[in-house]
Amino acid sequence: MKCVGIIGVGSYVPTNVVSNHDLEAIMDTTADWISSRTGIEERRIALEDMDTSDMAIIAAKRALANASIDASEIDLIIVATATPDYVFPSVACMVQEALEIPNIPAMDLSAACTGFVYAVVTGKQFIDSNTYKNVLVIGSEKFSKIVDWDDRNTSVLFGDGAGAVILSEVSEGKGILAFEIGADGTGGKHLLVDNKTNFVTMNGREVFKFAVRQMPDSSLAVIKKAGLNTEDVDFLIPHQANVRIIDAARERLGLDKNKVSTTVTKHGNTSAASIPLALLSEIESGKINDGDVVVIVGFGGGLTWGSICLRWGK
Repeated sequence: MKCVGIIGVGSYVPTNVVSNHDLEAIMDTTADWISSRTGIEERRIALEDMDTSDMAIIAAKRALANASIDASEIDLIIVATATPDYVFPSVACMVQEALEIPNIPAMDLSAACTGFVYAVVTGKQFIDSNTYKNVLVIGSEKFSKIVDWDDRNTSVLFGDGAGAVILSEVSEGKGILAFEIGADGTGGKHLLVDNKTNFVTMNGREVFKFAVRQMPDSSLAVIKKAGLNTEDVDFLIPHQANVRIIDAARERLGLDKNKVSTTVTKHGNTSAASIPLALLSEIESGKINDGDVVVIVGFGGGLTWGSICLRWGK
C-alpha cells in the first residue's frame, strides 16, 4: 500500500471579526458567559457577498501554491461541507470551474463537523488504489447563514472559514498511518438543521456527552491501529467546537496542553473547516514539524466521528 500524506495546506478566514463583546451588544448574553462556557473569544463571519465556494476556492489556491503544484495536476476534488451555496451544483464543481481543471471528478461530502476527516479518508482510497495521484480536499463552511442570531445557545458558537490540503504519495514512513471513522444515526436528532427554519438546533448536553466520550475513544483506537501509544503522539488536533470538550478529551488521553490545538478561541466552531484551519495554524506556529506524529479527530452531526493518525512530512 502506498504512503499517502499531505503535501500542501491552505486556508482562508473572512476579514470580518465578530467578538463576544459585539454579540453582547445585540443579544441577551455577555462576553464572559460565552468565553467561560465555550472558550471562544471571537469568530470570523463572512459578508453577504461571500459564500462557501468563494472561501473554498481561496483556500484551494493557497494549498496548491504551498504544495508547489499546478491545478492541472489535481485528479479529484472533494469538498466537505454542510453549508453549500446550493443544493446543487456542488461546491466541488464550483471549485473545479474556478481552478479551470475541467472533466476531473468533483463531489461534496456531508458529514457535518467530521466531514474533513471523512473526506481525507475517502481521498486516500483513490490514491491507494492507483486511481488518482493528487487529490484536493477542502473543508469549507458558512455557518453564519444557518444559525438563528436570536438563539444565544447556538449562534455564539459558530464561525466561517475554509481549509484545504493536497493529498499525494509521500516517502516511506510518512503520511497517514491509520484512520478510524464511524457514525451513530440514533443520535442524529441531537444536532440538526431544522427543515422549517433552516437553522441549526442542538441538544447541547447530549452532544457534549457524546463528544467527550467519542473523541478520546476514537483517538485511542486510531493510535492503537497505527501501532503506537499515546506517549508517541507529538500533537493532537481535535475538532474545534468547545474548549471544555477539548480539555476533557485531552485529560482522558493524558496529553499536555502544549500538545493540543485550541484555535477555537479565535475562529469559533467552523465545522468541516475547523481541523484544516487548526492544522495550518499550528504548522505556522512551529508546533508541528517534520516527522511528528499527529492525530486529528472530529465529531459532528449524524452523529459522526473520525480520526487519523499520521506522521507529518513529505
